[in-house]
Amino acid sequence: MNQMYDTVIGRGEKWSGRIGRGKLLRFTALEAGANVSLMLFHADDLTERYNMPDTLKAQYTAHLTAGHTLMSDNGRVLASIVHDELGWHDPIGGYTTRALTDERYGRTTYQDLRNDWLRSGQENFAVELTRHGLGLRDMMPVVNLFSKVYCDDDGAMRHVPEHCPAGASVTLRTEMDVILLLSNTPNPLDRRAAYPSVPVRLEVTQAEPVGEDDVCLNHRDENRRAFENTWTYYSLI
Repeated sequence: MNQMYDTVIGRGEKWSGRIGRGKLLRFTALEAGANVSLMLFHADDLTERYNMPDTLKAQYTAHLTAGHTLMSDNGRVLASIVHDELGWHDPIGGYTTRALTDERYGRTTYQDLRNDWLRSGQENFAVELTRHGLGLRDMMPVVNLFSKVYCDDDGAMRHVPEHCPAGASVTLRTEMDVILLLSNTPNPLDRRAAYPSVPVRLEVTQAEPVGEDDVCLNHRDENRRAFENTWTYYSLI
């Protein structure tokens, strides 16, 4: 395996970086009950970013797993899910705020606890967006890797706390040059009393070219059109 990068994102930590197209991003939960929220932008045009409504409606789904793609608001594929040991990742639960974190886990501050204070997804993303010339107006829906959120018969959204065992992994393949932002903070629908974020490993390796039998390409006709839009974009630059 041609490993290019390897890091562990600890409890409450954040990460961001530019990643070229044609890379595999393998996320592994080092303990049970992980949740990592991600945002995704086109690295060369930050006005193009992950579009949650188009991603879900084009693929007739309310959760994400292998075969699904993360589509942009320009009808292209930013990344694809090529391997998944869980079968369900949450695209609708959102990220935690400062107010929710204080209410659920108790108020903490950096001044009192230094790096042991309890961070929110909102704050982590605000910091990482700034690193890439973006700001609060660029906050957007996230994908919560390792989390299962479903709607019950009454329409209420439910989180499944035992969904992710230790060692579970999911692998994304970048189809465009992207800016990836990560926040290892709790799913806002997770009702556990203790701050549940656990370490997650990120490994980046080189991907094989997309073949005609690729599961993401062939998942739906809409997926193929999005791939074709992506390939056309790169053929013209």
